[in-house]
Amino acid sequence: MKIHDSASFGESLRKQRKRLRVTQAMLAEHTGFSVSFISDLENGKPTAELGKAIYLANLLGLDVTLTERGGGQ
Repeated sequence: MKIHDSASFGESLRKQRKRLRVTQAMLAEHTGFSVSFISDLENGKPTAELGKAIYLANLLGLDVTLTERGGGQ
């Protein structure tokens, strides 16, 4: 999925978490992040901490990759 904004990032996280059958509470317990932070992130809150967001994506088995528009690397 191409990420265009915080909402699409959060949607990707939510879909992957549900696919893995992990609840927000389980994820919060494992990471030490609050359920409200995870919920805010999944709901596209634009002020979520980038480091935590990338950490959660990686924990859920998602890679975060930036590529130059137009196919350049």
